[in-house]
Amino acid sequence: MTGGNVSQGVVRVADTVRRPTGPWTPAVHALLDHLHRAGYRGAPRPLGTDAQGREVLSFAPGHTFWPERMDRLAPPERLCRVARLIREFHEAVAGFSPPADARWGTAVPAEGAEIIAHHDLAPWNLVVDEAADSWVFIDWDNAGPGSRLWDLAYAAQGFVRLTANPAFTRPDEQAASRLRAFADAYGLDEAERRALVPLLGRRTRAMYEFLRDRSARGTEPWATHWRAGHGRAWREDAEYVEQRAALWTRALLD
Repeated sequence: MTGGNVSQGVVRVADTVRRPTGPWTPAVHALLDHLHRAGYRGAPRPLGTDAQGREVLSFAPGHTFWPERMDRLAPPERLCRVARLIREFHEAVAGFSPPADARWGTAVPAEGAEIIAHHDLAPWNLVVDEAADSWVFIDWDNAGPGSRLWDLAYAAQGFVRLTANPAFTRPDEQAASRLRAFADAYGLDEAERRALVPLLGRRTRAMYEFLRDRSARGTEPWATHWRAGHGRAWREDAEYVEQRAALWTRALLD
């Protein structure tokens, strides 16, 4: 299977996906098993390991929105469906008790630890099968302690497209309206809306800092992405979000 930043060794076998394991795999499988037992169908089901020691997950058919299908998120009802899918995950994970020896693979340091968050809820990790009406978040290897708002701030940047990239940016008022719709669909209260605004910038800038630091260490594939301009893109997006904090506040609270 191709695509993604770290897809080496990932293959499809019939209706399963086989992936290399890591120290985080047992904890992630416990998380996914909990979500499945809680009735959440927006995540793959863990199916153990195979004879080669690879983790086995249920295969989610369909396509991601990123990057060629982002126009399919233009209808507000689709954007709102993403927000509700995230809310359903956060409600399902609230009752999860991680194993005592849980090890997590979270890459970017998180603010808060109220839940086990996904940490990469983005258009490149949402697989949609239009025919089956199936929407599934994949790539749970970065899951770990975090907060609902930390998860949501990152998701809003990606799905609402709060970005300086001219290929995806929207007029300010339109972006603000879509952010309001996203927050409404998730069900944020007033205090959470106020707290979300500064998090939008901090969470986006955290991605820039992560790439900068990993590149300085020569860690791949992040060093290659830094040279390709990904760090600059995240920094510009952070500046875009931070400069419009008053606009986001008005949109969320008025």
